[in-house]
Amino acid sequence: MTDQRPPWYAGVTRYQWLVLTVASLGWVFDAFEGQIYNITRADMLPDLLGVAADDPLVKLWGERFLGIFLIGGTLGGWLFSSLADRWGRNPVMALTILFYSLFSGLTAFAGEIWQVGALRFLVAMGVGGEWAVGAALVSEVFPKEARERAGGIFHATSVGGLWMAAAVGLAVGTQWRYAYLLGVIPAVLVLWVRLSIREPESWQQARQTKSKQLGSYRELLGDPTWRPRAVYGALLAMVGLATFWGVVVAGQDIARDLLERAGDPDASSKAKIAFGFVQTAGAGAGMLAFGPIAARLGSRMTFAIMHVVAAIVTPLVCWLPSSVGGYSLLLVLLPIFGFFAQGIHAGYAVYFPTLFPTHLRATGSGFCFNTGRILAAPVLIWLSAWMKATLDLRLAITCLGGMFLLGLVFLLLLPETQGQDLPE
Repeated sequence: MTDQRPPWYAGVTRYQWLVLTVASLGWVFDAFEGQIYNITRADMLPDLLGVAADDPLVKLWGERFLGIFLIGGTLGGWLFSSLADRWGRNPVMALTILFYSLFSGLTAFAGEIWQVGALRFLVAMGVGGEWAVGAALVSEVFPKEARERAGGIFHATSVGGLWMAAAVGLAVGTQWRYAYLLGVIPAVLVLWVRLSIREPESWQQARQTKSKQLGSYRELLGDPTWRPRAVYGALLAMVGLATFWGVVVAGQDIARDLLERAGDPDASSKAKIAFGFVQTAGAGAGMLAFGPIAARLGSRMTFAIMHVVAAIVTPLVCWLPSSVGGYSLLLVLLPIFGFFAQGIHAGYAVYFPTLFPTHLRATGSGFCFNTGRILAAPVLIWLSAWMKATLDLRLAITCLGGMFLLGLVFLLLLPETQGQDLPE
């Protein structure tokens, strides 16, 4: 018997596609603004510090700015996600895009190192806030039959921002200031947001209900229904973000280590290609696949499968190419690694907005994602750094990959929302 159900996109309206496009563009440029620092730091920091590229100050300030960006993103995520529930999705999305684009553009005129730190903090606030607003908006506008797929597409578009940053980095070369000037371009998107996006009906109804406290962290963390979802959602995000920075981005280090062991003189450039294009392509496919799989199996089951497979593939990527196949086998394994290990990130946009009612949807989603970000910091600063400094790189990443299994514990404590109406 054949399945006579219409395709998931059959009932999606032109306006709903417009919302997905606008929200996704905001997230694309969000990823671009976050990544452009990593692309340009090797030229920018020695220039502003007035030292050689291999001076210890370069590494010191580079790590400081990553920490500043982490804190700014967390605070911005908490602030703007709450404001999105209080003021509406449209104005806050426009505000977050202005934050990260204008302050990124001003970085091109920085003359002192502290100015870069202050501007990166403000850019991070916009970057941290935009995701929660976009994820909430997409989940509210799309029908429940298409919600998982739309959320997955929304998050997967971040790959475009990463590739865009890499292309700009290649284009500007050592002239790092031009890269930040291009960061102003997303500000043009603000006008489109303001003119084309209207507030979802569910949010307008919630605003008219005087008994509901829009964007209230007191209610989010005080209500016995929403508090466990917020806490365990944040812990689930912590696993994904800690493994992203500790394991996923180490794909480039694994490739370089393998090639250097083999005495390849082009180890650095080949490692960048392996990670920046081959592994990232697999990651994009994984994020696009999360929605369709979740629509069939449910978000919790999809998360569970991806966490388990990621835990299995991690040691294979670390050790198998060293024994057989070499770099060629690594190029086969890295897309699979990216598919599962980074594909789980699309699940946050798919799943978190469905856990909370309309008047707390952006607040709850932003709390989960950004609290997970700050909880992951100790893993990166202490555990990951210590293990990679004292152990064989392959062993360190294999051990850190065991964290994927920790996510299964938190999934057991969260509800399944597939096929259900959004909480009101």
